[in-house]
Amino acid sequence: MNNRISMKKSLIIITYSLFFSAIAFAQNTLTIEQCQQMAKENYPLIKRYGLIERSKEYNLSNAGKGYLPQFSLSAKASYQSEVTKIPIDIKGIDIKGLSKDQYSAAIDVTQTIWDGGIINSKKDITKASSYAEQKQLDVDMYKIVYQVNQMYFGILLLDARLKQNTLLQEELQRNFDLISSYITNGIANQTDLDAIKVELLKTVQNKAQIVSNKKAYLNMLGILIGQKLDENTILPKPNADNLIISSQVKRPELELFDAQLVNLETQKKAIKAGYMPKLGLFLTGGYGKPALNMLNNDFSAYYIGGIRLSWNFGSLYTQKNDRKLIETNQDNIATSRETFLFNTSLETSQEQNEINKNKDLLKYDDDIVTLRNNVKRATEAKVTNGTSTVIDLMRDVNAEDLAKQDRIRHEIELLQAIYNLKYTINN
Repeated sequence: MNNRISMKKSLIIITYSLFFSAIAFAQNTLTIEQCQQMAKENYPLIKRYGLIERSKEYNLSNAGKGYLPQFSLSAKASYQSEVTKIPIDIKGIDIKGLSKDQYSAAIDVTQTIWDGGIINSKKDITKASSYAEQKQLDVDMYKIVYQVNQMYFGILLLDARLKQNTLLQEELQRNFDLISSYITNGIANQTDLDAIKVELLKTVQNKAQIVSNKKAYLNMLGILIGQKLDENTILPKPNADNLIISSQVKRPELELFDAQLVNLETQKKAIKAGYMPKLGLFLTGGYGKPALNMLNNDFSAYYIGGIRLSWNFGSLYTQKNDRKLIETNQDNIATSRETFLFNTSLETSQEQNEINKNKDLLKYDDDIVTLRNNVKRATEAKVTNGTSTVIDLMRDVNAEDLAKQDRIRHEIELLQAIYNLKYTINN
């Protein structure tokens, strides 16, 4: 009975240990896609999305207030050298003339009935401009993906080199122990042992450099994504076999060009609204001396109300040039779009060639490593038999290590080239 209880407790402890280990592993593991998303969320520029939206709402609200009644207050005091007089002299009747000092205070109220479409044009321009700003921000934010890719694959390469360095140290240590036994048996001398010791120290030195570089890369990636990264952080190698890359370019720059064209089109519509007639109501109420009755030289109140139609033809002078200017800007954007697609096509071709090159190189890497290993083992046997030197052995050990490093580099460069292609076309 006690044994069963003990076994149950052990199973519970093991289960909980595995569970929390899995959680810790997941928390300490960051894929390249997670790093890209975290970098975008951590980038200070992301705050501008909210600011752009806020500015748009303010501008739309201001434009809509154009339909509200408009009030203005004016006051005037003047002294005139001459005033209007009635040129009639009637005996027994004293007709007083107007005073040369005159005063007036008035409130004007206007209400737009139809403005020719100016207010709606302002709203359309505000929306189009805000959308174009957001797309420009998308372009700026997209650049951070490339920075993350460079840091991520740089760390993967350093990780792989670090593992290979450990294997090389173990290989050299094994040879060091082997030659030490040969010295004891009188087959080798101290010079042979020193030759291995030099290579072993160089490997330790190289490891220190790799560790330092990895720490710097982790620090830079950590700053980008807003996380504290250390040597325990796991960055899994992406699986290139699962990546499907289409040929269609979906870069944010293309959406920016489209948004800029829409913005210019709304400006073109606003030109038409600028020379349309305006219709509105008006009301003026005031107090002055004289008021509306020019024969009354006393202070009195007055008002005027009515409907007003106005049509300003001045904008017709510049209408043609304004349209031509917008069309020129549209042509510039079309040229920029064409240039961008041309350059993107060149980059895509270069990256596809880089992918094919590394795939071809990887086809031979395994065979080269195997052959280098065979040569090294043959040299080890010759050293044991006394027909070859330790210097020859170190040469073949280093040649095998170099072949393994080439294989590692080609594998990482292939993955990086694939992700560079993904970035170029925004797959």
